Amino acid sequence: MSLTRKLLRLGNSVEALEAAKRAIHLSDSVLRLCLTISHLNRAMYFACDNVLWAGKTGLISKLDQHKWSQRSFRYYLFALILNLTRDAYELHLLMEREARSRTSKQPSSPSIPLPPDHLPSSSSPATQAMDFGWLYRQLHLVGTVLYSNPPLLLDLVKNSCDVFIPLDRLGIYPTGPGFVGACGLASSVLSILTMVHPWLKLKP
Repeated sequence: MSLTRKLLRLGNSVEALEAAKRAIHLSDSVLRLCLTISHLNRAMYFACDNVLWAGKTGLISKLDQHKWSQRSFRYYLFALILNLTRDAYELHLLMEREARSRTSKQPSSPSIPLPPDHLPSSSSPATQAMDFGWLYRQLHLVGTVLYSNPPLLLDLVKNSCDVFIPLDRLGIYPTGPGFVGACGLASSVLSILTMVHPWLKLKP
């Protein structure tokens, strides 16, 4: 079982390096940066895991397992932060596209300027209502975009669940074993879902 696990981890490291080689040729500079560095950090995370496995089995004597464990989770956390950055970037692009589409469909109406005496102040109820209206429209836009793009929604939820694991292990944001286990379970279910239905996997 341990040998199989090690071979699988080695395969994951090679796969992550190959994914980084593919990502470096992307035309979008933001996606290229996020995905390339994320895949490289995933490769380092799996490499550290192999070192930990070798230490636990006695192949490497006197290995500081705590040090290597912390190092692996730092690589894992950085990869997840980049993945979330990529998700936020793609969400932003899709929201802009959806907003432009809605604007083009709305009939244009001439705007009537208000006299200075009728302009609402920053603290007036009218301004507050406008702020809440803007917030509602933004939230509705986010919901619409995510609903119409299941791969992005699943990737965002999965990365959000995963990020609590290294945060807890590194002591940055302790949440307890129960919450971490629930996040890991949810992430595993979503990963299985993308394997059963490949079209749900976010590309590239």
